[in-house]
Amino acid sequence: MFRKNTAVVGMVALGVLAGACSSSSHSGGATASTSASSGAPGTASGASGAGSGGKTITVGILSDLTGLAASGNKTTPLGVQAGAVVAGKDGFNFKFVEGDSQTSPAAVLAAAQKLVQQDHVDAVVMVSAVGFGAAAYLKQQGIPVVGVAEDGSEWITDTNMFSTYGFLDPSKASTTFGTFMKMEGGTNLGSIGYSISPSSADSAKGNAASATAAGLKVGYLNANFPFGSTNVAPEAIAMKSAGVDTYYGSVDPNTSFALIQALRQNGVNLKIALLPDGYGGDLQQAGPGALQTGQGVYFSLSFEPVEMNTTATQQFQAALKQAGGGSEPTYAEYAGYTSMALLDQALKVTGSSPTHSALITALNGVKNFDAWGLLGSHPFDLANRAGTATGIDSCLYVTKLSGSNFETVPGADPVCGSPLPSA
Repeated sequence: MFRKNTAVVGMVALGVLAGACSSSSHSGGATASTSASSGAPGTASGASGAGSGGKTITVGILSDLTGLAASGNKTTPLGVQAGAVVAGKDGFNFKFVEGDSQTSPAAVLAAAQKLVQQDHVDAVVMVSAVGFGAAAYLKQQGIPVVGVAEDGSEWITDTNMFSTYGFLDPSKASTTFGTFMKMEGGTNLGSIGYSISPSSADSAKGNAASATAAGLKVGYLNANFPFGSTNVAPEAIAMKSAGVDTYYGSVDPNTSFALIQALRQNGVNLKIALLPDGYGGDLQQAGPGALQTGQGVYFSLSFEPVEMNTTATQQFQAALKQAGGGSEPTYAEYAGYTSMALLDQALKVTGSSPTHSALITALNGVKNFDAWGLLGSHPFDLANRAGTATGIDSCLYVTKLSGSNFETVPGADPVCGSPLPSA
């Protein structure tokens, strides 16, 4: 979820300056605090477990609550609160303090500094397109970080950071996307990524390599697209000229929906449009007309979609409802919820009064993590930091929008592949 255009880059640069020079209510210097009390989300009255009777655990939520990446990440706190509902059954009590990155590397650092120096957090949940701006500081301070590796490769190298869908290395590629595209009839790929984000740009390139390995043509590839831009007319014209019938965008829903609409208006009959974001509740946040534009579009995710109606997805939806959310979860709610699942598993080892170092040790020792069942039959060990291109066991779940409903795709629940040799 990452981007670049002169106008948008200028906005990001202004955000960097503002974050560096200001401690206003929009900078990391001001955060929102929510405390879970008895009977509220995040507690379990009378529950037993390692945390029963212990102190309240203070968790910082570091996410893109405003700014260009907010369309994908602003619901992170609700997912965290839903996770607290389940973790509360193990006897753990939580206080949450929000830190807004403003989608600015400088502001995310300022927010992290406040969480550590003023709020004295025990751990941080990080779901941010610019989290790399705070990573070095959080590592230096020895703060445990759980979340998703959407922003960069520091999740692989920084041993205080733990991603709930595995340690992604977008510079690598796997056969997964190519296998899926070929399975659904794609022959000629067009793909874009955001230049401001190494993971977005590398993902676009990696999926092009995956398509090539599956025998598809790569008619158009642009890994330098403007961050958050919906000015997609040149890309639509270029893709039409190249004969593209398959689209993958390692970008936010707003950008992809604009491009899909432009392609259709230019007479391009897409066999496949596959997006890594926009599933579920994210579709409602993508602006007017998103439901119409999203018809027939495929959406991938790293966890079981709620349409599978498993025990794990039922628990997730029930917890979201108790936390005040809707029945269609967003990407960020999955990320926040599974982050709490990982933190809960570590807290069962440390108890509810852990030191930072003890919690990091416990997180490194987590084995067979399955995100409260949302990873299905593909759990993983947190000590294994070998970066993968796609996710755990190179697997993805894929749904397709039909009418107002998302449907699971036969053969893609999940679809798995294998690593491709490095170029």
